[in-house]
Amino acid sequence: MSDPDVKTQLLEAAKPHVAFDGWTEATFRAAAEDAGVSMGVARAACPRGAVDLALAFHEEGDAAMLERMAREDLSQMRYSERVAAAVRYRLEAVEDKELVRRGVTLFALPHHAVDGAKAIWGTCDKIWEALGDTSDDVNWYTKRATLSGVYSSTVLYWLGDESEGYVRTWEFLDRRIEDVMRIEKVKAKARENRVVSGLMAGPLSVFSKIRKPAPGRTGGLPGRWTR
Repeated sequence: MSDPDVKTQLLEAAKPHVAFDGWTEATFRAAAEDAGVSMGVARAACPRGAVDLALAFHEEGDAAMLERMAREDLSQMRYSERVAAAVRYRLEAVEDKELVRRGVTLFALPHHAVDGAKAIWGTCDKIWEALGDTSDDVNWYTKRATLSGVYSSTVLYWLGDESEGYVRTWEFLDRRIEDVMRIEKVKAKARENRVVSGLMAGPLSVFSKIRKPAPGRTGGLPGRWTR
């Protein structure tokens, strides 16, 4: 049996335990026992134990989001609405909110914070790629960084939302997207202003040398610097 198959089995076996024990060693051991997988094989598939399972759970949600984006007709939506729809699909892919809540707790720990940030960045990268983003310069980074902020804040709001159908969460998400769009409009007007654009010519010339990561790199960072 391959490592991905073992990890999938362990993840499914772990889910019922996460609500009680979190993404912990206790959950990992219980999952291995329930799945009938020896600890040696389990460790080979998940060297970091429950942390690897928590990341696999996040990736599972990303995959479900992409599948739904491929099914839905987004062609009649404005671009901002497509971004909002993608974030909504990602949250609606979650069957048990408690698993996400426990994941937020795990990745809030200092020694796991980088893993959490990479997971969020990966989700936002997948959204932009699915929406056909063609940026190759510094905008590649700013789009993902901005969406990471929107996504993170929306997740936290959603975790505490008890409104029917999470209507308040979707309203919150729309407001955050609108805020981003307003910032983009301000930036566009600044570029049209001769005085402001002149003052920014130096800094912008530096940013113009930044390129997105080379093909084949994982994690989205670092990028490239062109001469």
